[in-house]
Amino acid sequence: MMKRIIAVIVATAVAAVLFCGCSPDNNQKGSGDKLSIVTTIFPSYDFARQIGGDKADVTMLLKPGMESHSYDPTPQDIIKIQECDLFIYVGGESDHWVNDILDSDKEKPKKVIALMECVDTVTEDTVEGMTEEEHEEKDSDEVEYDEHVWTSPKNAITISKKIAGTMKELSPSDASVFEKNLNSYSKELSSLDDSFRKVVDGTRNRTLVFGDRFPFRYFADEYGLNYYAAFPGCSSETEPSAATISFLIDKVKEKKIPVVFTIEFSNGKVADTICEATGAKKLEFHSCHNVTQEMFDSGVTYVSLMNGNVSKLKEALA
Repeated sequence: MMKRIIAVIVATAVAAVLFCGCSPDNNQKGSGDKLSIVTTIFPSYDFARQIGGDKADVTMLLKPGMESHSYDPTPQDIIKIQECDLFIYVGGESDHWVNDILDSDKEKPKKVIALMECVDTVTEDTVEGMTEEEHEEKDSDEVEYDEHVWTSPKNAITISKKIAGTMKELSPSDASVFEKNLNSYSKELSSLDDSFRKVVDGTRNRTLVFGDRFPFRYFADEYGLNYYAAFPGCSSETEPSAATISFLIDKVKEKKIPVVFTIEFSNGKVADTICEATGAKKLEFHSCHNVTQEMFDSGVTYVSLMNGNVSKLKEALA
């Protein structure tokens, strides 16, 4: 009797192994399980949770309040990436460490999305007056692309569609849920886009001034805006040249710019200097790269942050 029981157990185990090994669903989650999604920064984290809803567990590696450009993964972060169903990262210079993980012989996420591969990208731009970063010598043919693709709501819609499509591949049984969530979220993003267009269409002034880095190239291109700033979007510089400060002060006076912007986590000193010399008002324009712990805990979203930028844009273009 015992031999028969053991034989049944062994046969069942072998059948289970064969079934798992031959199943066409090896790249799909099990029925009733949530998708495990790991993202590097806040925008992709929020896109994924809006679309995944209660069918996905979404983790953001960048801790709230942390400067994104200086992030490096911990060993625990690497394990999370290797074991997840879907890993979403930006894909630019600041994510140089990702390739080492994805190219290794160790376990890998089932699916990977690079935000910069979802949309058309543009090169990092250094406009007149900017303090350029002192780089080490690079190959003359090397091109650095602007990473901040999510700052355009139109791009956000395209990226969200890619995320939803990948979720459907991983969990076909939940495809209708993801599609419903995507449709609802796309309407929010389209409404956000309409709000920005109404502001821009209602004014003659199309120039923004940032006493800070400028991570809004895709945003400016989308709405036909001109801009001046202290540094390019991914610059690690914190002290602009005297020439840059003087240039920005002159531009604010010349064009009668009412607002000088800073971005989140900035000390605001450059903008303060410009405002003191011109009488302009200092405001924060949020790039959504990351949020504070308090904002994260309160459930702030990409849409709520960008909606907050709408009224500030209106004030700046008055």
